[in-house]
Amino acid sequence: MVVDMKTKIAFFDAKEYDIASFEKANSNGEYDIKFYETKLSEDTADLAKGYDVVCVFVNDTVNAAVIDKLANYNVKLVALRCAGYNNVDIEHAFGKIHVVRVPAYSPYAVAEHAMALLLTSIRRIHKAYIRTRDHNFSLNGLTGFDLHGKTVGVVGTGKIGRIFTDICKGFRMNVLAYDKFPAKDSGLNYVNLDEIWERSDIISFHCPLTEETKHMVNPDTIAKMKKGVVLINTSRGALIDSEALLEGIKDRQVGAACLDVYEEESDVFFHDYSGHIIADDTLARLISMPNVIVTSHQAFLTQEALTNIADTTLSNIRQYFADGRCDNELCYKCEKVGKCPQEHKKLCF
Repeated sequence: MVVDMKTKIAFFDAKEYDIASFEKANSNGEYDIKFYETKLSEDTADLAKGYDVVCVFVNDTVNAAVIDKLANYNVKLVALRCAGYNNVDIEHAFGKIHVVRVPAYSPYAVAEHAMALLLTSIRRIHKAYIRTRDHNFSLNGLTGFDLHGKTVGVVGTGKIGRIFTDICKGFRMNVLAYDKFPAKDSGLNYVNLDEIWERSDIISFHCPLTEETKHMVNPDTIAKMKKGVVLINTSRGALIDSEALLEGIKDRQVGAACLDVYEEESDVFFHDYSGHIIADDTLARLISMPNVIVTSHQAFLTQEALTNIADTTLSNIRQYFADGRCDNELCYKCEKVGKCPQEHKKLCF
């Protein structure tokens, strides 16, 4: 009798590009992967019964109730195929189930998308594209502005943030930076958040979503910003209070917004709702604004990033089961001190 000892993975919120990249990374058949189109939630957690690992993305729910269900089913590992983990109750997971992530799948993909959004917005490329397809070659209303000499505030200087600053320097922009944990020897001009708000012509967000950073863009901070400021968010939607952003746009305080994320995106992004009425009034109003560009959380979506996500996720799982540790494990201790106190030389519990 042959016993199948493969590690079994329940893969939630699977899209075509996910399946293709993970099947390629698992071409040797090392893992038994079941792809589920549905998101992980309290209602769908039963699908993980009998599996060793659940693999999840940004809009899956891994709250206390889900964690308890997974632990009861003897699921040993939650493998995030993304960098952010605000959808995971990592403190409740401590002692029950281990959590790993992909910290840097392709920082270039996200940083480059942020700049693509910015250039598209300020040079009205999206409007010109639509016009010329209708054989309208007028330049009226398409006047933009130079990036050269402008001041950009970069909030969050991890790998993505630092790459974005390098791109901005290539345009000869003046870069201001803010991070709770400044990057040593980076040569960046770190300032406090008030200076970011007050001095920046453009502000780009590259920080995680925490209790401290939630709605860091709000009525009070928008009021401190330069009139006509351009906001870019390719990080997490809830960094920006969407209602406050709308008011800032209507008051002409915010000159433009480039959004790849949205705080209530989980029921909208990654789905085709063309021909349907969007129930989210705030999102519908944002999309209707002529100076707002919304992409549906696609900044990560490059061939290189998908390959790195699949390879790193499976490597995390392999390291956990083979070595009894993982370099990319998450726990609430790391969250509180800003780095792992035991440098992941062993599992967190």
